[in-house]
Amino acid sequence: MTKERDDHGDAMTTAVNLDKLDLAALLCSRVCHDVISPVGAIVNGLEVLEDEDDPSMKAFALDLIGKSARQASARLQFARLAFGAAGSAGAQIDTGDAENVARGFIQDDRTTLDWTVPRTLSPKNKVKLLLNLVMVASSTIPRGGRISVEATGEGEEGGFRLRTQGSHSRIPAHIVDLLAGHAPEGGALDAHAVQPHYTGLLARATGYGISLALDGDTVVIAAERA
Repeated sequence: MTKERDDHGDAMTTAVNLDKLDLAALLCSRVCHDVISPVGAIVNGLEVLEDEDDPSMKAFALDLIGKSARQASARLQFARLAFGAAGSAGAQIDTGDAENVARGFIQDDRTTLDWTVPRTLSPKNKVKLLLNLVMVASSTIPRGGRISVEATGEGEEGGFRLRTQGSHSRIPAHIVDLLAGHAPEGGALDAHAVQPHYTGLLARATGYGISLALDGDTVVIAAERA
């Protein structure tokens, strides 16, 4: 990490300068973090099936295993598109596929997803940016709510706008700095912070700028050509 300085030479922020191995390791840790809970629930359900004779407990265990398996699958499918290679360099991704994995990742009893992005083939990194913005959006409504995703502009030059609404909407601390490539003051990147940092990397690689604004119970996230 390196310090950036203003015109007077005073230190302002710490720029993140991860090497490729550290970035890969942190992203892998993030994926593991997202799937360890449902996988652990599957294991617990299997233990109940082995130890219990009560039919009601066995039914509960089977229901837990089924729900957890679907959740783990949804999170892995999302990570495959949001973080993975998803084809060769320059490949395009169907935004319909992005919508499907986003719904599996986001939609639950607490959060709903409204998706109005037209279905089209778009550059790989642009779709990866969109999916990572969905993850950023989910962090603004920690107790659940609604996420709306729409396209702005037209064609490959167009951007995205995401709106979130929830009873405890907020812009998480440090997320603006992380999106801009800066480390939290006095802190280092971990598996949680690497996701917004990676989102910023994707934005800069694809020529987009990201802005966040809070208006009452609504957070607006915009990705527009820089």
